[in-house]
Amino acid sequence: MHYPSPKPSQTVSLVDHWQRRLTYLRLSVTDVCNFRCTYCLPNGYSGKPVPALTLAEIDTLLAGFAALGMTKVRLTGGEPATRQDLSAIIAQAAAQTGVRTVALSTNGYKLGQQVARWQAAGLHQLNISVDSFDAPTFRRLTGMDVLPRLLADIDTALALEMTVKLNGVLFADTTFDTLQAALDFVKHRPVTYRFIELMQTRDNVGRFFDEQPASLRERLVNYLLQNGWQAQPRADDAGPAVEYRHTDFVGKIGIIAPYAEHFCDTCNRLRVSSTGKLHLCLFDCVSHDLRPWLQAGDVAGLMGAVQDLMAYKPPRHQLQAADSGLMHNLSIVGG
Repeated sequence: MHYPSPKPSQTVSLVDHWQRRLTYLRLSVTDVCNFRCTYCLPNGYSGKPVPALTLAEIDTLLAGFAALGMTKVRLTGGEPATRQDLSAIIAQAAAQTGVRTVALSTNGYKLGQQVARWQAAGLHQLNISVDSFDAPTFRRLTGMDVLPRLLADIDTALALEMTVKLNGVLFADTTFDTLQAALDFVKHRPVTYRFIELMQTRDNVGRFFDEQPASLRERLVNYLLQNGWQAQPRADDAGPAVEYRHTDFVGKIGIIAPYAEHFCDTCNRLRVSSTGKLHLCLFDCVSHDLRPWLQAGDVAGLMGAVQDLMAYKPPRHQLQAADSGLMHNLSIVGG
């Protein structure tokens, strides 16, 4: 029988060598994904699934990070909904003292079936991948012909008053069409549609990555500013997106620009893979194994190990130098 880990009696702040306070944990619960996105897993998930963290290990992990001042937990993958116990993991995160926001990144394939259950377990926010609002383009980019159902399920989540953000990768051949469709979608919906600048990984280097012009983000920002959109202040525990608001729209448009200057200056995030590896940076050249403490249920030992590692969190990634570190594809640790 599993007994919950004892909760530390006092919360401490987790601060890195660069005086950035870490308040946002991104926890991958599986590396398995059922989509075949061209920019991540074009041939689908291959290989034998690695042994992911158990509920007991996740309980220890969340207790330790909550005691270290994490106020936001995002569950990622792969595709988190491939785990049958996802609702239990959501409940574990929501039960942690000091955690104000529990979020889920998903491709949405179980959204309509599960969103009410996820909300009841304590989920606050959904981030859903929607790379195109055009069904043939969506199928080409993801390998899945599910867009009409996905859009209907997003409206189901909105009817439950869930906070919903949609993500799409910024592509040269689809940006304008996707932007126009996104503007129509957020016109009367309280949704933020965020364009994510394509990040180089070991698996997409070469033709696919190189054919995306660096000016895409700048052109998109200029379009928004010229058409009355204004950048909004960023919350302390928010992710890296710059969000833009327009008085005539209920929703917002956002941009996540990892190649932008100063992108890493306010980094507040730590990532843990589905096998218990701590990534101090998404594109770091090393990861740190936390599983010995997780398997032992050792919250205090985990906290000490994570605190000691803060001295090694790098000031920034090296994407501008075409160095993606350990990252073969983003399903490893959820982006």
